[in-house]
Amino acid sequence: MLQSWDPTLVNPCSWFHVTCNQDHRVTRVDLGNSNLSGHLVPELGRLEYLQYLELFENNIQGTIPSELGNLKNLRSLDLFRNSISGSIPPTLGNLKSLLFLRLNDNLLTGRVPSEVASLPNLKVLNVSNNHLSSNIRTFRAHSLD
Repeated sequence: MLQSWDPTLVNPCSWFHVTCNQDHRVTRVDLGNSNLSGHLVPELGRLEYLQYLELFENNIQGTIPSELGNLKNLRSLDLFRNSISGSIPPTLGNLKSLLFLRLNDNLLTGRVPSEVASLPNLKVLNVSNNHLSSNIRTFRAHSLD
């Protein structure tokens, strides 16, 4: 899957499953169902033009880096069906452009941060099949209609 990802190249726009804008800025990473393993790295938070981060149905472990909250242009964050553990970082509440947040079918614990549950443009929030201690309907019932 990642054979085209040559780390010696300065510009990743030629890599498979990476989309860039006309200024050669990464806007999309599509690696869902790619048999990936490992951890999410904090450096993902440096992709300031990223709009779509699709890493669903892999074997990603570890925690969600709080640095993902730096991705101000992010519209979709799909991390479902992995082995991600720990808590949902409240910094994801900084993602005011986020429309889709799918964290279902992981090993997440703790509560859903109110900062995340009250994102103004969020259309889909799925945190089912985790080990969370709060019910998201408590936060969002009024705005899911």
